[in-house]
Amino acid sequence: MNKKKLTPEQHNICREKGTEAPFSGKYWNLKDSGIYKCVCCETELFSSDTKFDSGTGWPSFFSPIKKNSIKEIEDLSNNMQRTEAVCHNCDAHLGHVFSDGPKPTGLRYCINSASLNFKKTNEK
Repeated sequence: MNKKKLTPEQHNICREKGTEAPFSGKYWNLKDSGIYKCVCCETELFSSDTKFDSGTGWPSFFSPIKKNSIKEIEDLSNNMQRTEAVCHNCDAHLGHVFSDGPKPTGLRYCINSASLNFKKTNEK
């Protein structure tokens, strides 16, 4: 998706590595069953089956839908050492990965709602 099709917030997050304010995104508290896709290219990234409430105010997942759907890149910006999560298909910035998540992976993919589209499924 090119810049003209992204909202200003989506462009800031996905292409300029911005971050939305905690508890402000449309998916941080969503409990519906479905698939979260990249807002830029529609690649399937996360399943609601791996979503959990991290208390951080961002959608959090303990695993991507497929191991190769997320690319992890060392991020040393803002005087911090973190791991950036990007879409493997189009390199859209999604958020960051932390090692304080629940079992079975121990990971927390902390993702900006603006980088995602949600497709609801009928399963409970």
